[in-house]
Amino acid sequence: MKCQNILIGIVIVLASVSCQNINKKETKSDDSKSVINENVMKTSDESGSLDAKLDERRMEFAKVAPDETKKVYAEGIQAVKKSGILEKALNVGDKVPDFVLNNQMNKSVSLSEELENGPVVLIWYRGGWCPYCNITLHFLQEKLPEFKALGASLIALTPELPDKSISTSEKHELEFSVLSDVDNKVAKEYGVVFELTPEVASIYQKAFNLHDYNGNESNELPLAVTYVVDKEGVIQYAFLDADYRNRAEPEEIISALKKLKLNK
Repeated sequence: MKCQNILIGIVIVLASVSCQNINKKETKSDDSKSVINENVMKTSDESGSLDAKLDERRMEFAKVAPDETKKVYAEGIQAVKKSGILEKALNVGDKVPDFVLNNQMNKSVSLSEELENGPVVLIWYRGGWCPYCNITLHFLQEKLPEFKALGASLIALTPELPDKSISTSEKHELEFSVLSDVDNKVAKEYGVVFELTPEVASIYQKAFNLHDYNGNESNELPLAVTYVVDKEGVIQYAFLDADYRNRAEPEEIISALKKLKLNK
């Protein structure tokens, strides 16, 4: 049982976005622990920053993960870098494609309609099984009032099936739209989808059944992208990193929104 718990404890995600962005982050060489039903509901005040909290996970994983698992995940990150996805993904200055998806309340959400009301912070997360995603979603929820004060709305997309995304939303008491992008249809239009290496996909499938979460056997995931899109539908801020453990710091998003407001 102890070995089984350790295996589940090291289930972790692989993708996220590149250092092509404002204040790009240096990719860290360690990995972090993933827990299927973990409790990550700690406030940002306790850790100071999102990256500080993510670092705790990186260090936990480094302590418990077998060397072979670390090697597989590191090779997976390198595969994302070499795939060319970071150069192909939409970036600052690009016009974003419109989309219409249902949120966690099964209500239709249109990006173009949201943009009529102000800028949109658009993010992708890989699933409720990913601790890095859970931590990030919680931090973004805490910053939501600041986003709204700057006239912006927040939309999160995930390849999870609706039932799974609803569970994630309820678990973290999210008050922003969480949209199920089944089969990564929208993510593909934005150029942010990649395929896991067979070795990483095998670990995910055995540990928490990725196919069940996404409703397909494609082994495709989106990068953990963050975009700030202005009212005209143009990306003004883009966080892109091949290492799934790195995420856009909320303060960077707020800074981008403040710049938009000043230039209004």
